Amino acid sequence: MTRARRNLIDLTSSSYYHVISRCIRRSYLCGDDSYSGQNFDHRRIWIQDRIKHLSTVFSIKIAAYAIMSNHYHLVLNVNKQAANSWDDDEVIKRWYQLYNGNVLVDRYLAGEKLDTACLYRIKMFVQKWRERLYDLSWFMKNLNEFIARAANKEDNCTGKFYSLPSLSLTLRAS
Repeated sequence: MTRARRNLIDLTSSSYYHVISRCIRRSYLCGDDSYSGQNFDHRRIWIQDRIKHLSTVFSIKIAAYAIMSNHYHLVLNVNKQAANSWDDDEVIKRWYQLYNGNVLVDRYLAGEKLDTACLYRIKMFVQKWRERLYDLSWFMKNLNEFIARAANKEDNCTGKFYSLPSLSLTLRAS
């Protein structure tokens, strides 16, 4: 029986997870497509560069990866403690590497004097962003969406590129 991803991820049990993401609609992630005659090996670099970038932003490190012709595997190590140790400015800096900011947070960064209600609201934004910066689903969203957009642009099409990622717990050998 399938279970919701939020019920599969328990960082108190293990911080290591194995994630697989597969292409759909006969799409090629990399390698030679015998049907079209095209070679997609350059997409391997897209994935490598993106996972390296995301591992500097998120509190999730890449323990191992393998990129196949129509899917990839990642073994990810989630470090919730590191994310919780970041100060608010560090969380904002990391979040802004991936997303446009928030007007209120921009005012805070500009050094503007803000009232207590505004500062409280900023704290709420930062806490939500901090949680997302150690969330596997947000990590995978940032990876898959980036690659799917680039591949769809290159393939001159729209729509889904990946099926939903599958996830399994990976216990580290002691």
